[in-house]
Amino acid sequence: QVHLVESGGGLVQAGGSLRLSCAASGRTFDGYAMAWFRQAPGRERVFVAAITWTGGSTDYTDSVKGRFTISRDNAENSMSLQMNSLKPEDTAVYYCAARSGGSRYQTWAYNYWGQGTQVTVSS
Repeated sequence: QVHLVESGGGLVQAGGSLRLSCAASGRTFDGYAMAWFRQAPGRERVFVAAITWTGGSTDYTDSVKGRFTISRDNAENSMSLQMNSLKPEDTAVYYCAARSGGSRYQTWAYNYWGQGTQVTVSS
């Protein structure tokens, strides 16, 4: 069992930055690919960014490319999402997730989820 806890959310003005963190405990998450998803009110949970278990490959949804950076530190069992140039449309609850296989873009592929952290971007 992998337990994931997100932190770092908050309220920021448009154009500002936030850094989200995801801490893993329980069994090691080596071998698990990781990702960030987000869910706005009344909307489905959607893919934001993913990173392979080695950290050697990353992927982003088009709307955050060039603004968000995903990274991980397996020695510290942690993952981060640096979010720059934030926009009001980035407002959502952000979730970290871990998977052992399957499509990086699909929520059903992920074995473990955090409880989420709220990000609110004011205009």
